Amino acid sequence: MKILIALLMTTLAISVNAQQSTSTAAANVHVVDSVFTIEGLERERQVRIYLPPDYETTNDRYPVLYMHDGQNLFDDTTSFVGEWGVDEILNELYTEKRMRFIVVGIDNGQANRIHELTAWDHPKYGKAEGKPYMDFIVHTVKPYIDQTYRTINNPQNTAIIGSSLGGLISHYAIFEYPQVFGKAGILSPSYWWGEGPFIQVESGELWGGARLYLLMGGKEGPQMVDSFQRMLRLLDEKGYSRQLKSKLVPEGEHNEQFWRREFKEVVLWLFGGPL
Repeated sequence: MKILIALLMTTLAISVNAQQSTSTAAANVHVVDSVFTIEGLERERQVRIYLPPDYETTNDRYPVLYMHDGQNLFDDTTSFVGEWGVDEILNELYTEKRMRFIVVGIDNGQANRIHELTAWDHPKYGKAEGKPYMDFIVHTVKPYIDQTYRTINNPQNTAIIGSSLGGLISHYAIFEYPQVFGKAGILSPSYWWGEGPFIQVESGELWGGARLYLLMGGKEGPQMVDSFQRMLRLLDEKGYSRQLKSKLVPEGEHNEQFWRREFKEVVLWLFGGPL
């Protein structure tokens, strides 16, 4: 029940505007003018872009982070219970370490989020739409981004990151599209959803150069923690331990504040030196 309440809150979250009326997004964040359509679902979707601080003053190309729940990434006015602060954190990394990224935040489908961010049907929650959603990112959004912005267009420099159901679909993506995504931030993943992600790991193969960062909070509920630990055991049995970092934070809860606190470490590990 605790998981369901958190899941429904996140799903409904993004349809409710925050109390604050002044945008907290950094100056180097903007909303793409074009509205994209998810083929097969016939739903329109908005995309938000973060550009590194030196983007306008260089001709350099940059790694790209594709992130779900775009409404929650940059701006308190569009988030439910507070933003991740992705823009502020990456601006700090630019100042501290000269690490530079483009971020593509794909807004979620509000009431359709529970379907779009799952790749496996559920007997209670219904039909999965994660396949057309991910095809939309890979075949519609990414080509637009690569054509419009100066990206480094290879798996080593392309990450997919999300939390909760966004973590689940990010897990799906790095196994399903190894030619596109070489890095995945899998935060508070909803592995309790069913056997789908476990079967995917058992039957699939992770690209040898891929990196995974798996995060869980100890206060996210026994079902979340148990399924997370089960996945870690399976990934280790498959020989992927060298390619992943996992972290269980005892006091971590299922919310944006937790993911915000951990986001910098996720990025630093995913884009660290050689494995």
